[in-house]
Amino acid sequence: MNTPTIETARLILRRFTEDDLPALYRIYRDEEANRFLPWFPVKDMAEARTLFQTRYAACYAQPRGYAYAICLKRDSQPIGYLKADTEEPYDLGYGLRREFWHQGITTEAGRALVERVKKDGLPYLTATHDVNNPRSGGVMKRLGMAYQYSYEEQWQPKDFPVIFRMYQLNLDGNTDRVYHGYWERAAVRFVEENV
Repeated sequence: MNTPTIETARLILRRFTEDDLPALYRIYRDEEANRFLPWFPVKDMAEARTLFQTRYAACYAQPRGYAYAICLKRDSQPIGYLKADTEEPYDLGYGLRREFWHQGITTEAGRALVERVKKDGLPYLTATHDVNNPRSGGVMKRLGMAYQYSYEEQWQPKDFPVIFRMYQLNLDGNTDRVYHGYWERAAVRFVEENV
């Protein structure tokens, strides 16, 4: 099943629906919550609807996909999102409204998704974060991901250079595998000490 519902102690991870457009707008309009993400915050409900159609409805139309609304069990209202790509580089991504930061919510949701994609046969997951956003790297570490390397990319559509740290979690027992795609495309690339 594409994007099967997942429950954790505090959360329900489920598909976004059109009824969630006001919540989606609240998540993606916040400048601080979207500061380290490649896209610009949405400006209005029309942009939120377009985002839903292109990012979520399009994923749900595929045979397999993992694109979740992170919801608290108490009301099932989306407060963030979580996704994993089903093709290389098997990128894991997440975002959460500011008022829910520092409560372990993203880590709890991420652990549940890692278990699900491992069960479903994804070989590994990667995730990247801006070096200026180390808290995102903390989530990656708590999910069991290991730092591999850093690289510079001209971030689009914001169009400025960013140094990213790339983390990886191998799920199929191949502990030596490292995804090198970002490394190979980057003119500036290096391995940091003590990350």
